[in-house]
Amino acid sequence: MKLSLASLALLAASASAFTTSPAGRVSTSLNILAGTQSAQERVASVMEGRPEENEAIDKLVKANFPGAISNKEMESKVASILEAKGFTPANTLLCTSLCCDELARNLEDDLNKVYGHNFNLGGLSGFPFAGNTGFGAMSAHVPDDGFCLLVHGPHVGISKDGVIGKVERSGIALVDNCCGSAIAASNYLKGITDGGAKITTKLQTFSDFQQGAVQELILPFGKRLNDADNRMKELPYALYDSQDILVRDIINGGKGGIKQGLALLSGIQINTAPDTLDYFHPLRFDYYDSEGNVVESMLDELTA
Repeated sequence: MKLSLASLALLAASASAFTTSPAGRVSTSLNILAGTQSAQERVASVMEGRPEENEAIDKLVKANFPGAISNKEMESKVASILEAKGFTPANTLLCTSLCCDELARNLEDDLNKVYGHNFNLGGLSGFPFAGNTGFGAMSAHVPDDGFCLLVHGPHVGISKDGVIGKVERSGIALVDNCCGSAIAASNYLKGITDGGAKITTKLQTFSDFQQGAVQELILPFGKRLNDADNRMKELPYALYDSQDILVRDIINGGKGGIKQGLALLSGIQINTAPDTLDYFHPLRFDYYDSEGNVVESMLDELTA
């Protein structure tokens, strides 16, 4: 079903209802997450229930994704780095753009326990489908003189026997695709580049709009993926490059709504079996000041 002009007008009107203006906004003392524990203390508490590092899985992940670190290590470092800049559980709004897949919730749930409930910008494959309107609404929810931590990126699975694009899931005997949306888009693209398939108009189909958009957004990476030694390994990085441009453009368009500052953490989520730690390959960790300017890259500190 294609969207009629009337439907588009209705969507535009609905979007305008979320447009906010900082002018005249009443000052608040809202605590995103009440309590006296620091972010580092909260991370330590969250990690008490996590499995110990599995040496074999650690070597497997890092051999296939050089630069990856465990979520356990990353979350601890992120909390420490941001705490030094004034980010606390009480003054920080968590914003995410991660895939709909429940495995993408692992990192998100950990961060929820540290910084409170997140504002969700993301959809299939982690693309920021909430766009400028979502970012504008999110910015209005950040506490006065507070901060935003924005985390985004695609995800990929790796099974215990080292197959990239597959992962074990709780309660399912089948070693399943991960990320399913990304793999479907890759297969669509391969059909075009190999011949025999045509670019569709599925982007205009509302009932599967997000997947149609993912397929369109991956089109520029056809040659890159075809030339890759391991297509499934290269796929999340191609998706990331597309998302990185989109997210930074959204931030730039809404930078007037940034309060004290914004931290942008982005990279590749790497999901493993339920009884082992997940990993993250950080590719960007930028700090934006209150004027919306990138004033520091914290990536070296995070990956040291």
